[in-house]
Parts: sequence; structure tokens; C-alpha cells
Amino acid sequence: MQISLFTQVLSFSGAVLVLAGYAGAQFHWLHPQRIPYNVLNAAGAAILVAVALRPFQLGFVVMEGAWVVISLYALVRVFSRRSRTT
Repeated sequence: MQISLFTQVLSFSGAVLVLAGYAGAQFHWLHPQRIPYNVLNAAGAAILVAVALRPFQLGFVVMEGAWVVISLYALVRVFSRRSRTT
């Protein structure tokens, strides 16, 4: 099966976003409970879910889908804390 260049670039971009968040947390450039970290994770994982849908790859869809949901939950928590303090 041939994977298009667009799909390859898209999946690479998603992986870079997730890995940037992970590296940022490991090197203390990003805080895991702040917006930039969770946006990187949610965006990267969402891209990877989209790529894993065609052809359908159950393991990747489940893993990246969970990653998106968890990251979005963390973002909601950050925003709700902010709204309570202002």
C-alpha cells in the first residue's frame, strides 16, 4: 500500500507536536498543567488519529484518541481554574 506524501508529512507533524510537548515537559521548558503543553499534545494526537483512520488502525486510534481526550480534559481544567481566579 502506498502512503501519500501529504499523509506522511501530516503524520510527521503530529508526531513532532506530541514529542515537542513531551520533551518540553522532560526538560522543564513546559509545565504539564499549562496550556501550551496540552495544546501540543491535543493537536498532535488529533492529527495522528486522523491519519490512523485511513487505513483504520485500531491500536493507534485508541491510543491517540485517548491522548486527545486526556489533553482536552487537562485544558478544560486549566481554563476552569483560570476563570475561578479572575
